[in-house]
Amino acid sequence: MTTPHSDEQSAPPGMPVVRLRPKANARAIRHGFPWVYTNELVTDRRTKKLQPGTVALLEDDARRPMGIVAVNPLSRIICRMLDRASDAIIDETWFARRLEKAQALRARMFDAPFYRLVHAEADGLPGVIIDRFGDTCVLQPNAAWAETLLEPLVAALMSVTGCTCVIKNAAGRTRSLEGLDDQSDLLAGTAPETAVNVRMNGAIYLADLTGGQKTGLFYDQRPNQAFAAGLSSGARVLDVFSHVGGFSLAALAGGAQSALAVDASAAALALATEGADRMGASDRFTTRQGDAFEMLSALAEEGAQFDVVICDPPAFAPSKPALDAGLRAYERIARLAAPLVAENGILGLCSCSHAADLAAFRAASVRGMGRAGRAPRLIHTGFAGPDHPQLPQLAESGYLKSLFFAL
Repeated sequence: MTTPHSDEQSAPPGMPVVRLRPKANARAIRHGFPWVYTNELVTDRRTKKLQPGTVALLEDDARRPMGIVAVNPLSRIICRMLDRASDAIIDETWFARRLEKAQALRARMFDAPFYRLVHAEADGLPGVIIDRFGDTCVLQPNAAWAETLLEPLVAALMSVTGCTCVIKNAAGRTRSLEGLDDQSDLLAGTAPETAVNVRMNGAIYLADLTGGQKTGLFYDQRPNQAFAAGLSSGARVLDVFSHVGGFSLAALAGGAQSALAVDASAAALALATEGADRMGASDRFTTRQGDAFEMLSALAEEGAQFDVVICDPPAFAPSKPALDAGLRAYERIARLAAPLVAENGILGLCSCSHAADLAAFRAASVRGMGRAGRAPRLIHTGFAGPDHPQLPQLAESGYLKSLFFAL
């Protein structure tokens, strides 16, 4: 007996139905694009009354089933594709299957359970981020459907991973776009009382899972930090926007002569200092707390020079309306950082802005270095690590860019 095609499958009984407008790009959705925008959906009174996070059957304008979606009438992304099978039931078993696939992929790439376990749409869980720290998982349910179905999601997560603690992190602008609150919470188990040790690239990082930025550590930069570490033997290294010492501690593990970490957060720098101490590298590590732009200017006035300088700022262009201002900020960072790089030294510039694509970010960086009178040669372009897979149909899933220049 053959399995019926998804077009022939019927939705589970009682499930709401939503329908595309005739001019919607049904072809793109059928070929893997995971979102439906408000102007593409028939938004009658019944659809508008659906609660944010409602699971529904999506049909095209000819009433042919396209899959099971999560609906949020409050969001510009009114539907997120959950499953192409129109008879799918979104329950604990369904979550477990998605999580098993995600974990199996990471287990092939990492020898310890410290990685991004779920990267939203690319792992089949739209808007859901899960970072794993050994026996603790930090969950960001950034879409209304995931917030609505937290109970089966957490149950499946604990069953599949064997983790004993699940922490909900509700920080970030994405939740507000979905009409969600910013209240973080302990969902299961007992939260770690102290920062968690994470070993990456030979360095030791301290991740604050309850009070730190985002989920406590940025796993996405792992390969770029490894590249920088490979350039750092015997080098003087400056790590700007360092957080808990992302690039500077990797550089120390790579044999750097010295590393200076600059960040606005005293708490993050304290964790970076503790990490350097646990590595036995505290004699080569120093910090400066303050505004990064001001610190770069101050170092230039002091005549400071470094062999490797890395700038890894927050998203200056988190949305299209912020793009122009964001690109000016990236240009300014490059202009201020370039004079601190010694002759034939290395400048690494990073962007985690969705709205600034690689070409625009590279152009802004080159303009800034040119304004500083430096002649750059691009030696390496890096992206997020393999635990942050990209959905090819969704450009937003490939947000991180790291450019390394020899000056």
